[in-house]
Amino acid sequence: MTADAETSDTNPAPQTAWGRVDDDGTVSVREGDSWRVVGQYPDGTAEEALAYYQRKFTDLAGEVTLLEARARRGGASAADLRSTAKTLRTRTADAAAVGDLENLRTRLDALTATLAEASEAETAAAKEAVEEAVRERTGIVEAAEAMAARDPQTVQWKQASEEMTALFDRWQSHQQNGPRLPRAVGQQLWRRFRDARATVDRHRREFYASLDQTHKAARDAKTRLVERAEALAPRGEDAIGAYRDLLDEWKNSGRAGKKVDDALWARFKAAGDALYGARAQREAADVEASKEKIEAKRALLAEAAPIADERDVARARALLTGIQRRWDEIGRVHPRDVERSLDDQLRAIEQGVRTREEADWKRNNPETKARANDMTRQLTEAIDKLEAEVAEAEARGDERSAKQAREALEARRTWLRAVGG
Repeated sequence: MTADAETSDTNPAPQTAWGRVDDDGTVSVREGDSWRVVGQYPDGTAEEALAYYQRKFTDLAGEVTLLEARARRGGASAADLRSTAKTLRTRTADAAAVGDLENLRTRLDALTATLAEASEAETAAAKEAVEEAVRERTGIVEAAEAMAARDPQTVQWKQASEEMTALFDRWQSHQQNGPRLPRAVGQQLWRRFRDARATVDRHRREFYASLDQTHKAARDAKTRLVERAEALAPRGEDAIGAYRDLLDEWKNSGRAGKKVDDALWARFKAAGDALYGARAQREAADVEASKEKIEAKRALLAEAAPIADERDVARARALLTGIQRRWDEIGRVHPRDVERSLDDQLRAIEQGVRTREEADWKRNNPETKARANDMTRQLTEAIDKLEAEVAEAEARGDERSAKQAREALEARRTWLRAVGG
């Protein structure tokens, strides 16, 4: 005789393969040959009680599946994934859920073992990265020490200052972006670099302190540069290139003393400002002429916006290609920051289409389909069951149960879309 055929006198506890509900609403889960109490659900039917704790299991199983997917995809820290797996393993030990918990534990144990090997590989890679960083940082220190050991009278100080600045920038970049070095090693290397840098700076100051006699020649040279710069005014914007050449000469003409340098620089800069002012006026005219083009491109962006909702990926690509062709026909606009902003918006739409194309290819890849089939089946079954629960709850006017079932249903549908179902 089946359980459905038994008489009400026996009053059996409602039961599934993995769960049962006692008369007082106590819910238990089967683990091996024994039953473990997971909670009570006194305010609902036995079926609602089982469904509630089965949803808890489905949520837990979803977390395990997502963790397995992250481990397969790669990119995340194996140590972090392993920590998450251990946390999930602990939660499954006494989970208030009804389902095949032992299967989840087995999957988590296997995943933890796999991640343990990956963690060891990460540790080895981190150690190698630190060793490489020590070698690179040592190379920077030795280069600085070599500069400090040179005869100050033979050094081209402008170039030497640039080289030291480049070394310091490299040091900071390694320090900010590279792996953390052992404290003692890092401090020792920094002291060596700091001392070498200080020596180079001292030599440079001493060298320039002896150059007072050259100030007059520098003043005369800069005066001539100012006169040449002021003579460029009639050429307007077309003379900017020549002015930049003069600026390069200015930078290489030496120092004439702060007061003299500041006065000459004010004249030299004013000559350049006049040239750049002419360009600014031309650019303002370009901006005014670009207004219609900007509006045309904004209209194309508005036309392109619905492409994100186009279900047919091939049609989405065709629509985008047509818009891109008209976009190019409009031509460039001013100012450049507006052009960049417009181009970035169109690129974002193009990237969305490309991402969908890649996702479409992956969904149709036989290997991907094979991995997704099992998860898709499980989610589809869960969705069918939850849709029935929603309908039943609404039919009997149980809004709370209907709301719970709808929330769980939306979660399963989201997961199903994530796996391409």
